[in-house]
Amino acid sequence: MTLTLILTRHAKSSWGNPMLDDHARPLNKRGRKSAPAIATWLRDHGWLPDEVLSSTSARTRETWDRMGLQADKVCFHRRLYHAAPEDMLTQLAGATDPTVLMLGHNPGIGDFAQRIVGKAPNHPRFQDYPTCATAVIQFNISDWADIKWQSGDVLGFTTPRELLE
Repeated sequence: MTLTLILTRHAKSSWGNPMLDDHARPLNKRGRKSAPAIATWLRDHGWLPDEVLSSTSARTRETWDRMGLQADKVCFHRRLYHAAPEDMLTQLAGATDPTVLMLGHNPGIGDFAQRIVGKAPNHPRFQDYPTCATAVIQFNISDWADIKWQSGDVLGFTTPRELLE
């Protein structure tokens, strides 16, 4: 059996109100366009989540909402707000559905992507994981509790800029 991870960094957020706490920052205009573009790419490839694990920040919540996708389970975890790769791995190990979308922040999500795949895709933006970048990674395991570093195979990777040009 295989399990699939959709790993998405939140869409571009606004810095328009310097008085807002980082956790409360919403998406900006570009971010509001990027999230649906990523969702269309996922739909077009048949990569749809059964379960969502997301940071609690306003920008990750808004990214998920604007994607317009459905999932059986949507869980927002404070531990995923600016989480380190090890914390992300722990959260993922507790997932129960075959396709999980994880929404998070850099630098953690980019580092997590680097460490979870066996071989990085030949894409110039995979290393820095820009806003709303999305990787789809497959694992030859039947239980998320068995996930290990460097075990994933990248099925696809894209950025909103590629999709909106």
